[in-house]
Amino acid sequence: MIPRYSRPEMTAVWSPETRFRIWFEIEAHACDALAEIGVIPKEAAKAIWEKGGKAKFDVKRIDEIERVTKHDVIAFLTHLAEFIGPDSRFVHQGMTSSDVLDTCLAVQLQRASDILIADLDALLAALKRRAYEHKLTPTVGRSHGVHAEPTTFGLKLAFAYAEFSRARARLVTAREEISTAAISGAVGTFANIDPRVEEHVAKKLGLKVEPVSTQVIPRDRHAAFFATLGVVASSVERLATEIRHLQRTEVMEAEEYFAEGQKGSSAMPHKRNPVLTENLTGLARMVRSAVTPAMENVALWHERDISHSSVERMIGPDATITLDFALARLADVIDKLVVYPETMRKNLDKLGGLIHSQRVLLALTRKGISREEAYALVQRNAMAVWRGEGDFLSLLKADKDVGKALSTSELEALFDLGYHLKQVDTIFARVFGG
Repeated sequence: MIPRYSRPEMTAVWSPETRFRIWFEIEAHACDALAEIGVIPKEAAKAIWEKGGKAKFDVKRIDEIERVTKHDVIAFLTHLAEFIGPDSRFVHQGMTSSDVLDTCLAVQLQRASDILIADLDALLAALKRRAYEHKLTPTVGRSHGVHAEPTTFGLKLAFAYAEFSRARARLVTAREEISTAAISGAVGTFANIDPRVEEHVAKKLGLKVEPVSTQVIPRDRHAAFFATLGVVASSVERLATEIRHLQRTEVMEAEEYFAEGQKGSSAMPHKRNPVLTENLTGLARMVRSAVTPAMENVALWHERDISHSSVERMIGPDATITLDFALARLADVIDKLVVYPETMRKNLDKLGGLIHSQRVLLALTRKGISREEAYALVQRNAMAVWRGEGDFLSLLKADKDVGKALSTSELEALFDLGYHLKQVDTIFARVFGG
């Protein structure tokens, strides 16, 4: 992933130095287990930890060896032997490359998940704070982009909070599913390595044992993981798109914070553009682009091929690094979002009271008028408002057919904004508890 959209903690998860350190730990833990069951000398296992643990693995040296071996794990083991010496012959006993690669990937995805879950916690905190801040800030709800009925800006944010709460739960589940180790040897039969070694390594690395691996951990696990990242990214885009629409000049109900010295356009000095949320829309597309390749990785030939390998070398870092950056950026956008309640109120009144049409419709039906006739009465007055012939309440008061059913005072009572907000507390209790 390019540095522009990367953060250090997540980037470090995918660095060569981190990868090689995890590889060493897998091999060293395996040696401990092998020593415990009497396959290799305990002194050798101890020496491997002491010498390898102090080693600073030289990425350039490993790359140099790989140019000859054409095999990354062999290149690493060759470099490791340069530190350990004769006891290195006990390293990788009965193991195959995928034992190291797949178990390492599980550790990396687990660590990446922890960062992403923390990112979601920060975003959820920002959403909750701003939702309560604007719990009763009235704004117009829109369907098809057209004014519908009143809601509150706090409810918009509560909706996002609930969505990202589900995202967090899905990510916790995805982390659990991806956290398995396989130390089962060639084609996964444990022919040359005892299953107790796998159990020991898994426990030491905070993983579960893969119940049955061929030579690789089944890729349906990885497909589910990246699909989860794709869904989280879609939620990022949904909220980003909402903010982008609210910042349109004709709407201007909320906008991204515009910092001192910030420039919006190289040509037009007046511009304040929703660049952060537009960026988030693009980043979400990139995260989702990892989903299809992850799905296609599930179908490998027989017990193993490496068609998945090149894909995962790219989508593992790219998808997690991008989503980490996106979630942090979205949390910052929400935290600093500039909200304009006065504009929201003006927009509520823009259609001359049409947002109360359903209340009038229901009131007429309760007076004994059929729904079809009531709808026609309300709609003909509503269409007159659209044509600029007056405000909705005045037109209804002047309509004799409406007047036969509803008095002036009854009509005026139907235009109470507070009526639409009476269940806000109920919804907040459902979303936030208590």
